[in-house]
Amino acid sequence: MKTEKEKMLSGEYFNPLDKELSKERLAARKLLHELNHNPPENLQQQKEITRKLLPNSHKATFIQPPFYCDYGYNIRTGKGVFFNFNCTLLDLAVIEIGEQTMFGPNVQIYTAVHPINAEKRATHIEKGKPIYIGKNVWIGGNVTICPGVKIGDKSVIGAGSVVTKDIPANVMAAGNPCKVIKELG
Repeated sequence: MKTEKEKMLSGEYFNPLDKELSKERLAARKLLHELNHNPPENLQQQKEITRKLLPNSHKATFIQPPFYCDYGYNIRTGKGVFFNFNCTLLDLAVIEIGEQTMFGPNVQIYTAVHPINAEKRATHIEKGKPIYIGKNVWIGGNVTICPGVKIGDKSVIGAGSVVTKDIPANVMAAGNPCKVIKELG
């Protein structure tokens, strides 16, 4: 029989109130507290905390606190990824981000999916759908990226967009819902 963590990692519905998962979220919260309250001049300590929080990310990932996530270990970034102020990543599933991708302030990346059926939703089960963001992507401020979305390399997502469907490579996309506006050279 699978553990709740194994269910989470395989994309099945799971109980987030499970003791193991609750313990892991608490550990992430403690690291987030350290990161978000670290003196701004102490960049070395910030890098060390970031490496502990995001163990599967490149060491040249930069976070401008405050920053929020559920677990941290499901976030995988390439070299040179930058998160501006107040980004939130709900990483129940993998969030994979290619190198040199930049996020504006208040970007929200959600892998969490809850049942549509009210009775099932009342049981508090949830599951995650992975999100993939390519290399050299620029995500504007206040963008929301929904579960299961893929964004292609070198694309730009305009500020305030809600990305509900895949976005191809080399395009400018914006809006709610986010749509391709033009191809980029």
